[in-house]
Amino acid sequence: MNGFIRSKEVRLIDQNGENHGVVPTSKALQMAEDADLDLVLISPNQAPPVAKILDYGKYKYEMAKKAKEAKKKQHVVEIKEVKMRYKIDVHDYEVRLKSAKKFISQGNKVKVVIMLRGREMQHSNLAFDLANRFLADMEKEPVQLEKKPQFEGRNVTFYLAPSSQG
Repeated sequence: MNGFIRSKEVRLIDQNGENHGVVPTSKALQMAEDADLDLVLISPNQAPPVAKILDYGKYKYEMAKKAKEAKKKQHVVEIKEVKMRYKIDVHDYEVRLKSAKKFISQGNKVKVVIMLRGREMQHSNLAFDLANRFLADMEKEPVQLEKKPQFEGRNVTFYLAPSSQG
C-alpha cells in the first residue's frame, strides 16, 4: 500500500486505538507491516492526515455492513393510486377511503383519481363534489392536501401526503 499515502507524516492511531501522535509515514507503514496489518487513511483532508493501522478487508466489510443497515432503515415514499367513478357505491367508497388511510399511515403519498367517461364529463361538478367529500372524510387523519382537485385529461385528480407533524 506504499504508493497511496502522499504526505510525509501522518497522525497515527494503532490497531488498539492508541494515539501515537504525528509520525513519519515510513515509520507508520513499518509499524503496520510489523503488525501484519494495513495503514489506512481515515481523514485524508486534515493536516497531517489521520491514518489507522487495521485490517483493511475487515474495515471494508464493516463499512459495507453499516451502509446496508442504514439503507434498511430508510423509507422510500411511494405514490399509491386510488381510482373511483363519481357514481360510486357507498361500500366501494368506504373501501377506497380505508385504503387511502392505510397508505397515508404507511407514510406514502396518495393520488386520488375520479374517472369520467363519455357524457359523464358534463357532470364534472359531481366529481368535484365527490373529491371534496373524500377530503372532508380524510380530515380526521394526519394528512395534508398536496395538490387541489383539478382536471387531468378526463379525470379529476388530487394528491394527499402524510402531514409533517403527524
